[in-house]
Amino acid sequence: MRRMLTELLTLPLARPFAIARGTRTAVAVIRVTLEQDGFIGHGECTPTPRYNESVESVHAQLNAMKEAIEAGLSRQALQTELRAGAARNALDCALWRLDAARAKQTLWQQAALSAPPSVVTAETLSLDSAEKMADAAADAVSRGALLLKIKLDREAIVEKVAAIRAVAPDATLIVDANEAWSGLDLPPLFAALRPYRIAMIEQPLPAGADAVLQHIAHPVPLCADESCHTRSDIAALRDRYEMINIKLDKCGGLTEALAMVDEAEKQGMRLMVGCMLGSSLAMEAALLVTPQAEHVDLDGPIWLAADSSPFLSYSQGRIWL
Repeated sequence: MRRMLTELLTLPLARPFAIARGTRTAVAVIRVTLEQDGFIGHGECTPTPRYNESVESVHAQLNAMKEAIEAGLSRQALQTELRAGAARNALDCALWRLDAARAKQTLWQQAALSAPPSVVTAETLSLDSAEKMADAAADAVSRGALLLKIKLDREAIVEKVAAIRAVAPDATLIVDANEAWSGLDLPPLFAALRPYRIAMIEQPLPAGADAVLQHIAHPVPLCADESCHTRSDIAALRDRYEMINIKLDKCGGLTEALAMVDEAEKQGMRLMVGCMLGSSLAMEAALLVTPQAEHVDLDGPIWLAADSSPFLSYSQGRIWL
């Protein structure tokens, strides 16, 4: 007999985190614990208002699934019993870990994958003035950061990128607009960014309003984030993006994320692995998607005032496994 427990937590951030949609000083997460025959599996999710989720709505979804989960629902059956999103992610990851524990395996072994020694991860530069973002970039590079993710809105786009590139001449730079560039003249903006050796621009336009991208040249590759949730979204995005960003809280867990890797390969789409703000518990599961990813952005724990087990090791721009 399984037992399922849920825990609602507010995790303070070490410093404010700002993107085009607003600023946060804490993140609300929900953790699921499954126990069966003395074996334990944990999962963590971050409800996201952008996707019409709240702590209350996700908690209600989890409570609605409790009877079925405790009766032995498999992670395969879970995919059809609960829609993609944060609640399914927490349950799916908890089931993965429970199955791994019962088999006396690691998550990597359970997925029949080999863990690399380390994974290069982005360090995110929170939205701010050009001067402050350059200062943050210089600090990150001084600590060994290899990949910087630049959060931008509509203001001083090229100025901020130029300031960051000046202090981080050798770092790989990726840009995240978080859907904020509606109404901007994109062709000259893309061209103006190209000299700064931007590796990728993430979600310049709102999901559902990005079809225009198929008519605009991409001198810098574009990556779908808010426009891409599950494998069913991928084929329709090929004419406007070169990459997709897989996040477990969007797609509903590791099971769907691994299926998205396969579908992206079929569709000729390159991969990024991203995250919501959260602890190492959430990031550890997402690591299994990284072997096929061109860019990895799993820096959520470094924004927290205090992390949680399994306490991934972050240093020199990498997650060490």
